[in-house]
Amino acid sequence: MHHATRLTNILQEFSIPLIVGVVAGLAVANIDHHFYEKLVDAHVFGDDVEIFGRSVTAHFLINEIFMVFFFGVAAKEITESVLPGGALNPIPKAINPLMGTLGGVFGPAGLFFLLTYIFYGGGDNFSEVANGWGIPTATDIALAWLVARMVFGNGHPAVNFLLLLAVADDAIGLGIIAVFYPDPEHPVQPAWLLLTFGGMVAAYGMRRANLRFWPAYILIAGGMSWMGLFKSSIEPALALVVIVPFLPGPQSGHGLFEEEAHHEPTQHRDTMPPSPWHHHHSPLDNFEHQLKLFVDVGLFFFAFANAGVAFGSINAVTAIVLISLIAGKLIGVTAFSWVASLFGFPLPTGMKMKHLVVAAAIAGLGLTVALFVAGKAYTGPPFQDPAKMGAVLSASVAVLAFGLGYILKVKDGAGSETEEQDSKALGEQPAGDD
Repeated sequence: MHHATRLTNILQEFSIPLIVGVVAGLAVANIDHHFYEKLVDAHVFGDDVEIFGRSVTAHFLINEIFMVFFFGVAAKEITESVLPGGALNPIPKAINPLMGTLGGVFGPAGLFFLLTYIFYGGGDNFSEVANGWGIPTATDIALAWLVARMVFGNGHPAVNFLLLLAVADDAIGLGIIAVFYPDPEHPVQPAWLLLTFGGMVAAYGMRRANLRFWPAYILIAGGMSWMGLFKSSIEPALALVVIVPFLPGPQSGHGLFEEEAHHEPTQHRDTMPPSPWHHHHSPLDNFEHQLKLFVDVGLFFFAFANAGVAFGSINAVTAIVLISLIAGKLIGVTAFSWVASLFGFPLPTGMKMKHLVVAAAIAGLGLTVALFVAGKAYTGPPFQDPAKMGAVLSASVAVLAFGLGYILKVKDGAGSETEEQDSKALGEQPAGDD
C-alpha cells in the first residue's frame, strides 16, 4: 500500500499522466491517423445515445464532461486565493504578480495578432486565424508549478509568484473561453442561463444551510449549471466555475500545492481518516483533495484526445501560437511587472530581475488550456491541428527555463552589483539569501 501511494504521488507531482497522454496521442495520430480519429470519435454508448441532440463520443465525454472537473479544481484554487491568508488577500501584496498576469494576457494576444497580420494580413484567412488569439493567453498551472520548483528550488518566492500568476491567468482564460468562444453551430440562447443562475442559487442555499457534503453542490447545483450552459451554447466545461465558490472554505487560504511543497508526498495521505467524504478539512478542501487524483489521471485521456495531431500539419499557425506563448509571455509578464514596481508595487521579497525573467519564461507553458482553446477557436484541421501542435510544442519552454535558470544562476544566494541595481530598479523590498 505504501509503495502504491508513493507511486501515485509521483505520478501526480510530475504530471506524468498528462505528459504520457500527449506523447501517446502524437504517436498514434502519426502512425495511423484514421485509427486515432476512430478512437476519439467512438460512440461510447452506441450510435443512438445522445445528450440534448449531441452524440456521446469519447471526445464529448472528455472535453464537455471530464473537463468540468478540471476547471472546477482550477476554480477552487482561484476561490481559495481570495480568502484571508490567500495569495490575493490582501490585494496590495498581489498587485505586482497580477500586473504580470495582465502582461501575460495582453503580450501573447498582441503578438498573436501582429504575427497573424504578418503571415495572413490581406488574405482570406486572416479573420479566421486571428480568432485563435485566446490560445496563448493561459498558463498550465500544474506544469508551470512543477518546472518552477525544479528551476528555483522549493520555497523560493518566485514559485509562489508564478503560481499566483498562473491561477489569475487561468481565471482570465476561463472568461475568454466563455465570452469569445461560443459554439458556432449552435447560436447562444441566453434564456437558458437562468438555469445556471438557478444552480448558483441552489449552491448558495446549501451553503446557508451549512451543508458540508460537497458532492451535493457538484451534482445538484453543478448539474443545473452544466445544463444551463450547454443549452445556452456557452462552454459547459465551465459549469463548476460558478458553483465552486459557494462551497464552504477554510478560514484561510493555503493554496492547491501547499501540502506538497511543505511536506513529504505521503504524509498527508497516510493520515487521512477512513471516511471518503468527511474529515477535518472544509468542503472546498475536500472537493479538491478527493477529486485531484481523478482529474490528474483523467488528463491522460484529455491529452490523448486533443494532442493527437500529425507533424505534417505544422504550418505558420504553429509558429504563431508557439512564438506568442514563449515571447509574448516573456515580454509581457516582465514588462508589466516592472511597470508595477515603478508605481510602488515591488516584487515579493527575495525576487530579483533574473528571477522575474525566468518566471516569465516558465509562464509560456500553455499546454492544457491552450489545447482546449485551440479546439474551440478553430473548427477544422486546416488551423486547429497546427494550433494544437503549437500548444504541444510550448512544453519546450521547460528546456528554455532550465537554460535561463542555469545561466542566470537563479538558485545562487549571492547577488552581484548589477543584480542589486536591478532590484532597486524594480522597487524590490530588502531580501535575505535566496
